[in-house]
Amino acid sequence: MATPSRASLINRLLKVVRKHYKPVPVAKDRMLFEHLMFACLLENSSHESAEQVFSTFKTAYFDWNEVRVSTLRELTEVTKPLVDPPQAAARLKQTLHSVFEGVYQFDLETLKKQNIGQSAKQLQKLKGSTRFVVAFVTQTALGGHAIPVNNGLLIAMHVVGVISDNELRAGTVPGLERVVSKTKGIEVGSLLHQLGVEIGRNPYGPNARKLLLEIDPKCKDRLPKRKPPAPRAAPPQPTAATAKVAVKDDKKKAGAKAAAPTSRKPSAPSKRKPTTKPTKRPTKAGAKTSTKKKKKPTSTKLTKRKPK
Repeated sequence: MATPSRASLINRLLKVVRKHYKPVPVAKDRMLFEHLMFACLLENSSHESAEQVFSTFKTAYFDWNEVRVSTLRELTEVTKPLVDPPQAAARLKQTLHSVFEGVYQFDLETLKKQNIGQSAKQLQKLKGSTRFVVAFVTQTALGGHAIPVNNGLLIAMHVVGVISDNELRAGTVPGLERVVSKTKGIEVGSLLHQLGVEIGRNPYGPNARKLLLEIDPKCKDRLPKRKPPAPRAAPPQPTAATAKVAVKDDKKKAGAKAAAPTSRKPSAPSKRKPTTKPTKRPTKAGAKTSTKKKKKPTSTKLTKRKPK
């Protein structure tokens, strides 16, 4: 059985997408630079959320230069309604810096006077701009035929077999502009963007699975799957060398404990009564008070010497 062509797969996908979504009109009163800023916010989020954040930047800040010099944390607070606020804030800030460093102003209307291909190349050189941003500005501001593709749409195209693994890594959908006519480019781009936002928001959710299976009932085995948690590493077993070191350490600890003076608690005072000397009993009259014999006193008389 012959495999369906890429064009037939894209048409089958568009048939299902038209049943679930309605195209969103693009603002026509914006300058090229404003389309560039809006594309930085829109890439992986809905049109409603991107319009809300874009309006906040226009009203809450004095101008785009104030947005440029604001911190990434401040910009992330404004981009909270989007799917990935930090990434959108970083993309916007980098693009603003790159435009200002290139032309020293926030005006890119001169790109409309150049060839579309040349202008698209200059947009690609801007730091922060992505394939989606360049394609969106090329389609809405330059009048070219380029359909913007976000991350969720790439996943959907890969699951239903429109693009290969290499094309998914490259972030391209070859042949998409050939299947879709230029007159339908903005309408189809809006429908595909809404599909990409739904898939990218939660690729494992029931809504995403239902849409992908409706496009291709045989894609069940290719549906996005959650990665199992990494197993915990087993604790390393001690080797002979580490065992010897451990024994030496134990011996050192034991010697240190033996050498350390032991702290003794102070002994509690004894409760014994102090010993008293026995008192002398009174003796009776006439009794001898002492048994010791008295020495006779030596005579002090001098003996007379006989004359010679």
